[in-house]
Amino acid sequence: MRGTGVPSFRRTALAGAVLATALGGGAILVACGAGGQDGAADGPARLSVADSYIPLPPAGGMAAGYLTVRNDGGQDQLVKVSSPAAQSVTMHRSTASTMEQVERLDVPAHGALQLARGGTHLMIMGWQKTPALGDELELDLTFARTGTISVKVPVKELTYRPGQQ
Repeated sequence: MRGTGVPSFRRTALAGAVLATALGGGAILVACGAGGQDGAADGPARLSVADSYIPLPPAGGMAAGYLTVRNDGGQDQLVKVSSPAAQSVTMHRSTASTMEQVERLDVPAHGALQLARGGTHLMIMGWQKTPALGDELELDLTFARTGTISVKVPVKELTYRPGQQ
């Protein structure tokens, strides 16, 4: 009789321990996941664009585009840039010796993504019409979480630097 009661008790205790561990582990996973790896804990991204400009390109040639995306909310990523006035707009990162195209750029939570000379920038190719000083090019910035924001970017003289006039 003792032989049948003890194993039954052990099985019940073991099953209870396994269940408690599984439920406890699930609670830990839920607690760890609540913060979100994608910045969701900070809520949605709240984006604005400032200091945008395009230095006047040579007649009909490629142009660079610069701007700052400010973020007062959760993390996001710039995943695509297009324009109805150009055949293509690509994102690039410059280093001391190379320039490489990138597929996406991080917009940090409560921070900024800065596209500036000598660093990360846009390359604009295949203009519909040759740009002139004072023209504005529409850029459609598409973000992973926020969606698309359209901005008008002025064409400035080649030597223009925001904040220096």
